[in-house]
Amino acid sequence: MILPALSPLRRRTSVLNPRTEGIKYAGSKLRMLPHIMKMVGSLDDVYTVLDAFSGSTRVSQALYQSGRYAVTSNDIAVWSEVFATCYLQAPRREAYYRQLIDRLNALPGHEGWFTLHYAPHDDGTPDEEMRKYPFQRKNTMRLDSIRECIAEWRAAGTIDVPTERVLLTSLILALDVVDSTIGHFSSYLKRWSARSYRDLTLRLPRLCYNECWPAASVCRSNVFDLHGEWDLAYLDPPYGSANVKMPSSRVRYAAYYHLWKSVVLNDQPTLFGAAGRREDSRDGISASVFEDFHMGTSGRLKAIEAIERLVQQVKARYILLSYNSSGGRVTREEIQQMLSENGTLMDVMAVDYAHHNMANMFRTRKWCCADRAHQEYLFLLRKE
Repeated sequence: MILPALSPLRRRTSVLNPRTEGIKYAGSKLRMLPHIMKMVGSLDDVYTVLDAFSGSTRVSQALYQSGRYAVTSNDIAVWSEVFATCYLQAPRREAYYRQLIDRLNALPGHEGWFTLHYAPHDDGTPDEEMRKYPFQRKNTMRLDSIRECIAEWRAAGTIDVPTERVLLTSLILALDVVDSTIGHFSSYLKRWSARSYRDLTLRLPRLCYNECWPAASVCRSNVFDLHGEWDLAYLDPPYGSANVKMPSSRVRYAAYYHLWKSVVLNDQPTLFGAAGRREDSRDGISASVFEDFHMGTSGRLKAIEAIERLVQQVKARYILLSYNSSGGRVTREEIQQMLSENGTLMDVMAVDYAHHNMANMFRTRKWCCADRAHQEYLFLLRKE
């Protein structure tokens, strides 16, 4: 569906430092939000915006909170769709959601599928693989009770889809502050983190919906299959690993955040590996062309070919592309050259940015370009 352009006479609000929330996320743009908002806000003829790889949805939240843009939030991850619905489309008053959250917080915990697979045994003995766990048992037992109750309410028609997604967002946010990980679920800490001793407690997410603002759309689609036209498309593709000696699939968001998918779908999937990953998070299944650093037919990396194809294909007059210096093997020069061949490069911004936690791990530093300054780049392109 093509979103209509909004009237330039409508009152516009500038929000350079929006209050967003989300999970710990390797690709989070939390610290980049003021720069993104400033760059988008510099364009007076932009009213409809696509956030094509919305992830934890912080950029979508920020754009929507400005009250200025009709936002389309898209990501292939089912948990990202849940977040976007919660933050951008939940229409009820906060009191309605609070009373449901209070009822969920009052539930006693019990042992279910999540406790069986993601918490230590009752006596604290690890399993035969000596695998560590992301949560303490008391919190997975509460997870099991709360998730089953949400499913029962939805099956009975007690709650609708947007309400279900508000409750699921609340549950994931609560789990995110009691985990024993470095921010993802492909490996776990050897010793319990201090936060893991806290009790799992749901709270109301910071809802953004305002009926007086332009309507937001939520999609869960492969970015190349999107249909629509926008004034501006914000592109923040996944980067994969920069290590030529490792498979190009070494870093996958499907592998990092597989547990959130299981919480949302509640489908009790077949698991594999020491981290208890979903079968559908295997590299051969969840591969993304944007994470592929093999050479393509053009003699360039497949990742840069994919980014160029997307820039050419997406129906937007402006492209704002985010890319970082240590996340992948595609260089700033390659990105800049490619964009210049597909329009007018209006602005380029480089922001010094701290490495995420994985870059501080000894083995990881060998392939995370630790000898270079880590910068996040923003490229603003006007397509011809």
